[in-house]
Amino acid sequence: MCSNYDSVTKTERLKLHFGVEAPPGIKGQVWPLYHAPFIRRHPYHDVGDEAVPSREALAGLFGLIPHWAGEVAFGKRTYNARSETVAEKPSFRDAWRLGQHCIVPVENIYEPDWRSGRAVPTRIQRKDDKPMGIAGLWAVNRKATGEEVLSFTMLTINADDHPIFNQFHRPEDEKRMVVILREDQYDEWLDAPAARSMAFMQPYPAQLLMATPDPERGRRKA
Repeated sequence: MCSNYDSVTKTERLKLHFGVEAPPGIKGQVWPLYHAPFIRRHPYHDVGDEAVPSREALAGLFGLIPHWAGEVAFGKRTYNARSETVAEKPSFRDAWRLGQHCIVPVENIYEPDWRSGRAVPTRIQRKDDKPMGIAGLWAVNRKATGEEVLSFTMLTINADDHPIFNQFHRPEDEKRMVVILREDQYDEWLDAPAARSMAFMQPYPAQLLMATPDPERGRRKA
C-alpha cells in the first residue's frame, strides 16, 4: 500500500505527459493529507469549446474524504482503496459508483523492503524515466470545514505474484500494488463508468519498472 510518493510538480512534465498545467500549492514529497496534484476530466470538456481543456489538474489532499465525513483527519486512513472492496466500502463507494476517476501523476513511489529484517525505504519508478499515472478516485467534501475540500485516493490490487511489488512490506502482510495505467488508457479511465472500471485493475509489467533502495528517504525533510 502506498503512503509516500514523489508527485509530478514540474509544469513541463505535467504538460508533456499528462496535458495539464500544474496547480498551485502542491507538495513534491507526499504523505497522507499533503496537497498534491490529481487529474480529472474538466467538467465542461464536452461543451464544444476548444478553449476548454479535456483534462484538468487540481490540488487535493492525499486521502479520500467522502462527502459525509465530518473531519479532514478521515483521510489519514483512506489514501489507498482496495479494488476488491471499493464498490462496497462506505468511504469509497459513492466515488466509485459515480465514476469519479482521476489520475495521480507520480515520479516515484516508496515502499518498505523488510527482507533484511528491517524496513528499508525503496523507490519504485519506471525504467524509461517517464512519470507514472496511477488510477485513483476523487471526492469533494464541504462538511468537514465548511469550505470545499478536494481529496483523492489511489486504487490498489493484490501483488502476491508481481516480481517487484511482492518484495515489500512485512513477510506476513498481503502484498499490494497501486494500479499504474498505460498512457493509452488515461482518457479511457477518466471516462469509464463504474460498470467498466474493474477492467483497469491490472498489474503493470514488472520489466518496465525498477526498484532502488533509498535508506535516507525517511530522514529527509518532506
